[in-house]
Amino acid sequence: MSSESSFDIVSKMDMQELNNAITQAEREIETRFDFKGSKSSIKLEKEELIIVSDDDFKLESVLDILKSKMAKRGVPIKNLEYGKVESASAHTVRQKIKLKQGIEQDDSKKINILIRDSKLKVKSQIQGDQIRVTGKSRDDLQAVMALLRGADLKIELQFTNYR
Repeated sequence: MSSESSFDIVSKMDMQELNNAITQAEREIETRFDFKGSKSSIKLEKEELIIVSDDDFKLESVLDILKSKMAKRGVPIKNLEYGKVESASAHTVRQKIKLKQGIEQDDSKKINILIRDSKLKVKSQIQGDQIRVTGKSRDDLQAVMALLRGADLKIELQFTNYR
């Protein structure tokens, strides 16, 4: 057994689960009475969601349905970056929602500072869009995980490659 243990901190969305959540949300929209005759739809194009509906109120309802389906399927809601609501053709409104994948540089620095300030005997280093945390004690690594779960960050974190 090696003397060093490590894990990676990543922020990714399971695109298959997101597709399933979108499908479930669309199915619910089709069957709900308050959406009868509505032009509401959800589309996934590369790294963004496009939500179209009749008015702002229905757009918010579609968003609520989508968020609930995403939460049930374990898709992180924090990784959505909402654009502004704009008017579209045929008297509809549209909102683009960008999907955040990976940890951005400034968030990585904040996480590194959090880990360093915790005074735990671990090392953390930024590797592209993820962070590797190494340490001799697995208890320290689990303490770092608990610290980051409790921290108020703008993105959802997952912990992978725990060795």
